[in-house]
Amino acid sequence: MNYFIASDHAGFELKNKILAKFPNLKDLGPKEFMPEDDYPDYVYLLVKNLNKDLENNHGILICKNGVGVCIAANKFKKIRAGLGLSKDHVESMISDDNINVLCLGADFIKEEEIYRMVEIFQNEEFQPQNRHLRRLNKLSIIENSEI
Repeated sequence: MNYFIASDHAGFELKNKILAKFPNLKDLGPKEFMPEDDYPDYVYLLVKNLNKDLENNHGILICKNGVGVCIAANKFKKIRAGLGLSKDHVESMISDDNINVLCLGADFIKEEEIYRMVEIFQNEEFQPQNRHLRRLNKLSIIENSEI
């Protein structure tokens, strides 16, 4: 599995701390602090990389509260982004909803909890129970609808 990470200016410092602890993550930027950057640019870059092999690529996105990057990521087909609030929450999002993008809020979660969430994101696996598969199938139908 390949893991990519990106942030905006508000998540820049946390992204670099995560990279120091998890060197297997592929850094998509920013490479330097830019106080006027916009998170949609980094979400696009991350999703573009994920789409090269959605079965084997996952991503982590960081902004101030995690919501902006989560909204932006979920605009793309086949992306299932979830806002991580705790390690238990991340376990549930993976096992039940098969997320492929973990979104984090740099200003609202303690650093040690974030490290635990990243570790779980890389190690937990989707539990394909019938009810989960049924719901994911319905999401795919919605994603491809014209309403």
